[in-house]
Amino acid sequence: MSEVAYEPVSVKEVLAEMKDTAELLIDLSYSAVLLGSDDIAEEVLELEGRMDILQMKARMSLLMAARSPEDAEALAPVLGVVGAAEKISDAAGDIAKVVMEDIGLPEAMRAALPEAVETLVRARLDESSTLAGQRLGDRSLETTTGVRVIAVRREGGWLVAPGSETRLEAGDVLLLRGPEEAVGEVYTEATAREFVPADAPEPAIDDLERAVDSIVLMKNMSELAVDLAYGAVLFDSTDVAEEVLELEAEVDALQSRFEAWTLQAAARVEDPVSLRGLVHLARATEVISDAALEISEGVLRGLGTHPVVEEAVRASEEVIVRLVVAPGSVLDGATLRDEMVGTETGMRVIAVRRGEEEGATMQGRFGRERGEWVVSPRASTELHDGDTIIAKGTADGAARLSELAGE
Repeated sequence: MSEVAYEPVSVKEVLAEMKDTAELLIDLSYSAVLLGSDDIAEEVLELEGRMDILQMKARMSLLMAARSPEDAEALAPVLGVVGAAEKISDAAGDIAKVVMEDIGLPEAMRAALPEAVETLVRARLDESSTLAGQRLGDRSLETTTGVRVIAVRREGGWLVAPGSETRLEAGDVLLLRGPEEAVGEVYTEATAREFVPADAPEPAIDDLERAVDSIVLMKNMSELAVDLAYGAVLFDSTDVAEEVLELEAEVDALQSRFEAWTLQAAARVEDPVSLRGLVHLARATEVISDAALEISEGVLRGLGTHPVVEEAVRASEEVIVRLVVAPGSVLDGATLRDEMVGTETGMRVIAVRRGEEEGATMQGRFGRERGEWVVSPRASTELHDGDTIIAKGTADGAARLSELAGE
């Protein structure tokens, strides 16, 4: 373990890197399980070590900045954000160890995970591909297709945060994530081979199927909670923070049901030990939802958002934006599918708040009443004048989405 000495650092930059690293760790850890890849799992553990150093630097800088009780009160939520990012990192490391230690998962889990991480595929870049030799920024894949290159393996090493200046080379192994149809098109362009989605095997045991479905739902909800938590911090929104609180409670309830179904399934499978991986995944996923609540706790308690946290979220690789649909704009009266928001802009709409004229109670994706909020809206969600959109993606994609919204 390397020593960490105090040195003056920009807390904003450290927090921004922690946010990006935490989100990448979630992506890579589940990708490691999906692909059964020791290489990706090892990268997760390397990033986890990097996160340990970042959180130590952030804590030292914040402690040096607290010179009065007022300073301590203002910085307490910042420490909460630091601690939450570290918990996400630790949970991702635990998920990676499911692969590294060959704990094992039932086939039903591997079949279900592609849905949990949208569609994720590994593609080796063919020398004949039009992508070979191009920079990601030149092609704007995420903006034009909705597909994101979340990592690149090259000559035995991984580029875990490829940016707009990253130039793709023939032989690179790309991890592509996005809507299935769009991923299939990019996969074919990259590899010069047809994309064939894997058929999901049918679980033989109902209780096991329910347990697997619970983890998939927990994973989706936990990731959504993290996104909304950073949105709550960025916009100092108690309403959004309360959505995080509800999601965390729902994940806890799912965890309880998962445990019951897993115990029932254990009595009916040939090798109950093979379910250990499910237990590890569920526990780590629940920790991620708890961490999301910690990120938004300062907003929930009325302490507001410290400027350094707000600036860090704005400075991160993926931006979070809040836009209002203007009357007569392209999005007014359209569904997310109609305007292909994800494909055309690369932005993921994570929540919609209905305008005052749309006062009817809405229902969220997970089946509970949400008042004015539609959380994790579907492609069929219709937008109207006055609706507020919270979305996540690239700066270029945010600009395009702003045009569609008429801002």
